[in-house]
Amino acid sequence: MTKPLASGIRRRSLIQRSLGAGAVIGASQLGAPFILSARGEVPIKVGMINPLTGTLSALARTEVEGSQYGFDEINKKGGILGREVQLLVEDSNNDVGTGVQKARKLFDRDNIDVLFGDVNSAISLALAQVSSQQGKLHIVTGGHTDAITGKDCHWNVFRVCNSTVMDASAIAQVLMDKLGKKWFFMTPDYAYGHSVQDAFEKKLKTGGGTSDGVLAPLGTSDFSAYLIKAQAAQPDVFICLMGGQDQVNCLKQFVQFGLDKRMKLGGALFEFELIQSSPPETRFGWWDMEWYWNQPNIPGVKAFADGIKAKTGNVATARHWFGYVACHSLALAAAKAKSLDGVALSRAMEGLELPPEIAMSTEKAYYRAGDHQLMSGVLVGEAQNPPAGGDKNDLYKVITTVPGEMAAGPVADSGCTVKFPA
Repeated sequence: MTKPLASGIRRRSLIQRSLGAGAVIGASQLGAPFILSARGEVPIKVGMINPLTGTLSALARTEVEGSQYGFDEINKKGGILGREVQLLVEDSNNDVGTGVQKARKLFDRDNIDVLFGDVNSAISLALAQVSSQQGKLHIVTGGHTDAITGKDCHWNVFRVCNSTVMDASAIAQVLMDKLGKKWFFMTPDYAYGHSVQDAFEKKLKTGGGTSDGVLAPLGTSDFSAYLIKAQAAQPDVFICLMGGQDQVNCLKQFVQFGLDKRMKLGGALFEFELIQSSPPETRFGWWDMEWYWNQPNIPGVKAFADGIKAKTGNVATARHWFGYVACHSLALAAAKAKSLDGVALSRAMEGLELPPEIAMSTEKAYYRAGDHQLMSGVLVGEAQNPPAGGDKNDLYKVITTVPGEMAAGPVADSGCTVKFPA
């Protein structure tokens, strides 16, 4: 059964939404084989798989909200190829097997045209195999591991969020220059963690630094044993690569142990959802951000942030932006290809440049043909508590923006070879 985003949505609400201009979630559970739009056309179906439960759920839910917002906007302007877009969301439960099962159901029973997801990198890699077998366009909204647009790339798979190489490359030199070259890694033990630590260590080695560290499983709540090892290692910098609620718990305990008095703090991503849910005493250190709401004078930022706030009641985050970009990328590619055919859409996505109001960046944003990675600016800066007299949601200070191409390096280094079907 297709899972609604939120509990408590009544059957009548789903029926009304299925007949309106907005995206539809859970419509297949109404029992009808398809839903006719107001114009008499069968809607375009986009399936989205994300871990709506578990340690990454806060990130997953905002990606879904961003996608809903994007398709609502597109549908109000006439849809894609003159057809409304229906969004069907499934919960991967942060489990690879579950994610694959849900993908097969979306393709085989719901007959989706395009797939989005997953936040979890290991699930994204598994979903890519399914989508390529189905011959459908797949946009990875939020799974960061390099292999997605690297050695395990597929002709039909494109990624919105950064690769781990991009996130590590953008900030590694800053961490070495400002904080020191002796690092201790606190790393999640799955595809993303391994990938991002490897990217950091390559930069650290080139810079003449040294490292130690530990791996922790997803869902870790007690970091005491790991923090004792970090204390014994006496690093200059504690590099926290955990994500989701695991990162919040790790940083709480890092401060409780008093390690903030013994070593500096930094890493790849400290996402807005997590900074927001963290206690004030943990809001420090140097981190990447892939999009931020407080970027004055950049086209589209204020309108998007205001729209998300009005729609959800929440502050717009990078994850909202990921979902929004995926929607508009699909719309732009379909208009270019004049088709929903998987090969035609994928070829149209290659080299596709986002207009300024969608890119919302000081840097050009486009999908690189050689590896299908979105080249967008990487923000580097510091987590912070709101400045005195400032907005209570201003929890990050942007110091610089690194161009996507500079952070990613050449296509040849990605390990990707794109091979379209004959």
